[in-house]
Amino acid sequence: MVSRPRRVPFTVFPEVSRQRRRAFLYLASFAGVIVLYTVAYMWGMETYEGVHRTALEAFGIVIETFTTTGFGVDASKWTTPQMHLLMVAMQISGVLLIFMALPVFVAPWVQEALRVSPPTVIDDVDDHVVICGYSPRAETLIDEFQSWDREFVVVVRDRDEALDLYEANIPVVHGDPESADTLRNVHVEDAYAVVADATDEQNASIALAVREVSETVRIISLVENPDLANYLRYAGADQVFSPRHLLGHSLAEKVTASVTADLGETVTIGEDFEILELSIQAGSEIAGRKLAESGVRERTGASIIGLWRRGEFQSSPSPTTELDENTILLAAGREQQLERLKEMTISDGRGPTRGSIIVAGYGEVGSTVEEAMEEKSMRTTVVDREDKDGVDVLGDVRNEDVLLEAGVEYANAIIFALADDTTTIFATLIARELAPGVEIVARANETDNIGKLYSAGADYVLALETVSGRMLASTILEGEEIISPDKQIEILRTTAPRIAGQTLRDAAVRTRTGCTVIAVERDGEVITDLGPDFVVRADDQLIIAGTDEDTNEFAEIAQ
Repeated sequence: MVSRPRRVPFTVFPEVSRQRRRAFLYLASFAGVIVLYTVAYMWGMETYEGVHRTALEAFGIVIETFTTTGFGVDASKWTTPQMHLLMVAMQISGVLLIFMALPVFVAPWVQEALRVSPPTVIDDVDDHVVICGYSPRAETLIDEFQSWDREFVVVVRDRDEALDLYEANIPVVHGDPESADTLRNVHVEDAYAVVADATDEQNASIALAVREVSETVRIISLVENPDLANYLRYAGADQVFSPRHLLGHSLAEKVTASVTADLGETVTIGEDFEILELSIQAGSEIAGRKLAESGVRERTGASIIGLWRRGEFQSSPSPTTELDENTILLAAGREQQLERLKEMTISDGRGPTRGSIIVAGYGEVGSTVEEAMEEKSMRTTVVDREDKDGVDVLGDVRNEDVLLEAGVEYANAIIFALADDTTTIFATLIARELAPGVEIVARANETDNIGKLYSAGADYVLALETVSGRMLASTILEGEEIISPDKQIEILRTTAPRIAGQTLRDAAVRTRTGCTVIAVERDGEVITDLGPDFVVRADDQLIIAGTDEDTNEFAEIAQ
């Protein structure tokens, strides 16, 4: 059953509540001080000056003092030191109360008056993409859209978030994405597609709201729990993606390829040309050698497109680059060539007989990893803090004893499939210290933490938000096909009209963008022998590889 949006109680807005409490306390304190000084003035004039003053007269003197407008005729009647001290105290109190009013009332009022309001409607737009919700995966998608000149608008319900996006020059509308009226304000009926990027329940509600406005617009939704995918389709979503499932499968495939002689999953370009990531194991044939000395090209025929080292991608690495166990090669070639290269990267001392694969974390990603390992007949040891069916070791992976109980010292690899990056970073540090030779593959939830995980000792890191953003971009963008959404680097097929008629040397794609042109599809044929004098045509499909930032740079110079 699809949940309906609920009215949010006022108590969920703590900042508004605090402001009201502060204002109430200030006004109550102000009134109390006024009453206190009014009574004190009446008593002081009667006792020390022998002059009777009514409450109204005393109240007027207090107000005149607090507002610094004067003291009237009573100023000449204060002859005793007690009354002079009372008036000094009254003046100091008035000044303090005025200064207290500045942060409570004046400053918020000025800030609100000067603050720009985010838009609640857009005009003159069609064939755009409406992104309902904002998350780190949406950031990846937005970067792709901006690079490829795809019009879009983000709809968020939080005003402060909408204002931040507006000030960052991101097209945004402040409103409830689960409301049909808000969707009409962004002309969803004229949109190319709608991306539902919230919780599973909210995504279902967004899909229903979109269908109230348009029966034909394309709805693309992400789902956290794959078991709920059908309900999102019932609500009206045309395509439902489960990035966690893809991420888990990719992490499992990476480990399988690292500890066996099998190539694993490759990116196929044409009938007999493939791209593959290969980890160099300690003690392997090419470990410790420079690239020029390794003889990879001469002995295998495969080409090294680039390499990763501790999260840094090097396109067309220097012949003097040293290859070690922290290096991941990005190679291209025919299957037999890649198989020969794989043999050169494997150490005889590290094989599947060494021990099992440890899967740390048994959520959606971890369970997918474990299932993929079972399909390949690989022994796994599952570690989780919760006692679930399928968990072999119960405990926190940040505890040395838990990792030792799981057999980290004798494992082939450990896969961290945890939902918290901070926990993953700390657990990686511990695992690397306990088992210097173990292969560590980690899931990152945010791309900002990839570098920290590599510094902590991880051998391979893949970010969930990167996979999610690429999946969405590949589905929506016309003229661009992301062939490998679940790899560290982005491999895509696209046209390049701006460099048509130029040679690869003149276009200087690698120098200008950091991308490598791997192959070109022309008239149904895949051309892999690309020299510097190769001339690009307008209808060519270029297969390029690079980081997300590099491919976005390519889009800016080639599209």
